[in-house]
Amino acid sequence: MVEAWADAGAPAGVVNLVQGGRETGAALLAQPSDGVLFTGSAHTGLHIHRLFGGRPEVVLALEMGGNNPLIVWDPTDPAAAANLAAHSAFATSGQRCSCARRLIVPEGAFGDAVVDALVALADGIRVGAWDAEPAPFMGPLARAVAADRAAREIEALVAGGARRLTSRAVRDGAFVHPTVLALGDGQEAPDEEIFAPVIQVRRAASLDAAIARANATRFGLSGGLICDDAGAWDQVRRDVRAGVLNWNRPTTGASSAMPFGGPGLSGNGRPSAAYAADYAAYPVASQEAPRAVATPAQGLPQ
Repeated sequence: MVEAWADAGAPAGVVNLVQGGRETGAALLAQPSDGVLFTGSAHTGLHIHRLFGGRPEVVLALEMGGNNPLIVWDPTDPAAAANLAAHSAFATSGQRCSCARRLIVPEGAFGDAVVDALVALADGIRVGAWDAEPAPFMGPLARAVAADRAAREIEALVAGGARRLTSRAVRDGAFVHPTVLALGDGQEAPDEEIFAPVIQVRRAASLDAAIARANATRFGLSGGLICDDAGAWDQVRRDVRAGVLNWNRPTTGASSAMPFGGPGLSGNGRPSAAYAADYAAYPVASQEAPRAVATPAQGLPQ
């Protein structure tokens, strides 16, 4: 990407790529800056927010992930819904801030059919290295320590009453297999983002109850509805608290031509992507005329 900027004519030093860990990030944040645009965890985003508190001269745009809900409701094809849910939960090995973390389905046979189809897909997903043959759907997590964390989080949910519906081992080194968990009745799961290919299933007795479950989070980045009823979509679009809300599409579907961001712990009200160029540049507005013309006004000498 930096090479592309240079090829497009960006002057040397305007766009720089600096790679490193926590110490590198801390060193960058300590430099004089007009703005910080951050994408990452809520924990790090909150630290940056505190670091620049009381400094309105610094543009601060935080995109901090989410505990994103995906509602699947009748009428729709359970197999198609499961396919979209798999793309929502397991794309990029679950390492997208917009991945679905919570699947909300109706009580009864339709919900059972959706969950069964998703489990079958998850158990059949090929996981492997980038150059494996045949090509895998997903690879490892970014680091082995991330896989360790994901495995601990899954174990904690199971210890709290969740059932692991998928049959493969949770992990193999840095590779974490797609995991579907069914939360127990009344089980309270931590409202945290599990940054891995893990989705938690919840049941709801009505669409109103499903929406309430969807909104039961401190985050608000993305969400979705899979349902063929346009009236249900109107209700979800009106009532679900999420910045990026998709209908019959994966929750990971987004475009740099549209704004991207959400409320709560997902951001601080400055959407990224298309809107960033507006709030990070100045002048923000101009009124222009080709020459000066006197403007008559009451009480002003002519």
